[in-house]
Amino acid sequence: MDLKTFLTQSPDLSEEACEEFVTHWKQRRFDKGAHVCRQGQPETGEYVVLAGCLMSSICDEQGKEVCIGFYVGPCVVTPNIARTRNGVSLVSITATNDALMVRIDSNLLVDQMVASQPIRDWANTILRNALSEKAQREWCLAALGGAERLNWFRRAFSGYEAIFTHTSIASYLGMTPVTLSRLRAREKATAKFKPAG
Repeated sequence: MDLKTFLTQSPDLSEEACEEFVTHWKQRRFDKGAHVCRQGQPETGEYVVLAGCLMSSICDEQGKEVCIGFYVGPCVVTPNIARTRNGVSLVSITATNDALMVRIDSNLLVDQMVASQPIRDWANTILRNALSEKAQREWCLAALGGAERLNWFRRAFSGYEAIFTHTSIASYLGMTPVTLSRLRAREKATAKFKPAG
């Protein structure tokens, strides 16, 4: 999918509003395993994933990595304001398979938002959606047990279980890979012995 086609799927953006807007984005390919940005490094980009899959993660001081987000193109990556502090990335974003992305500098996007109401509306909708997704995950981790977390994940991210590693999914859900494996095995065993009808 090209950027203009993706953007005009939004009710906020018309083809006319996108004409000049798309010229400010630069396309780049990322091979599987490549970093779009790294935690602790300068970061000023806003991204749209046109094709491919990525995950975002944070690392603690001991080097333990925790998955905090998934992206399956076409989609918008969490806005810069929600993943940086003082121009430094709080997260690492890695391509989990080959990906095609477009990038715009966040300051340039702000300029475009000031100049255009449709672009401002589009960007504000993206930010609201990102904050809502973050709040839903926090609720899931705080309020649900293991099996309920897995069910929530399947409803919120249909099909992702077949796309991303179970280690990443377990990390995202705040459990060990062993716990996730046991939940999946228990589920299969229950389904196997469930009476038909």
